[in-house]
Amino acid sequence: MKLFIRAGGAYPSAVFTGLVETVGRIERVERVAGGVRLEVQSGRLDARGTRIGDSVCVQGVCLTVTAKRGKVLHFDVSRATLDCTCGLDRPGAVNLERSLRMGDRLGGHLVAGHADGVGRVLALEAAGESMLLRIRIPSALARYVARKGSICVDGVSLTVNRVRGNTVQINLIPHTLEMTTLARLAPGAQVNLEVDQVARYVERMLAAG
Repeated sequence: MKLFIRAGGAYPSAVFTGLVETVGRIERVERVAGGVRLEVQSGRLDARGTRIGDSVCVQGVCLTVTAKRGKVLHFDVSRATLDCTCGLDRPGAVNLERSLRMGDRLGGHLVAGHADGVGRVLALEAAGESMLLRIRIPSALARYVARKGSICVDGVSLTVNRVRGNTVQINLIPHTLEMTTLARLAPGAQVNLEVDQVARYVERMLAAG
């Protein structure tokens, strides 16, 4: 078991909340053997408090800081990760969150940064001051999603309003739209998805029983 350690405590592996700290930007993508190397402008993230070896959730994917230069963080992304995610192979805006320290407040839900699959945006429509987001998710993931449950979309912890088959509807409040990349979505766009870990454990326990 990997033990992830930061000042203030430790968790078994890295853990996130899905509460985005800032929107950064992939500035450069270098093709290397077995994947790509990213240079990410870290935006308002505290780069001075981020060290080489730390875990950062980049657009919903847990990546390790391999180098840093001022506000620019470097990450290596394997081909296996690229094959099951989207948005990490080209320049563009990305949601960023540093991993939790022991004792931090958990305001979203437990997020591992291990994307379960890629969804496709069906609609993003105004609903008063908020927006309604509809996403088609892979059929294999639909059984893990429930009304009023949690889902992580591009690294953002969100509450599911409605589930119909393999389509989920989510309400995005103005704060979420302002602080993340989700306001930039359009029909046809792809998004990284991670289902609630609790649902997976429940399924495993039921199967074992």
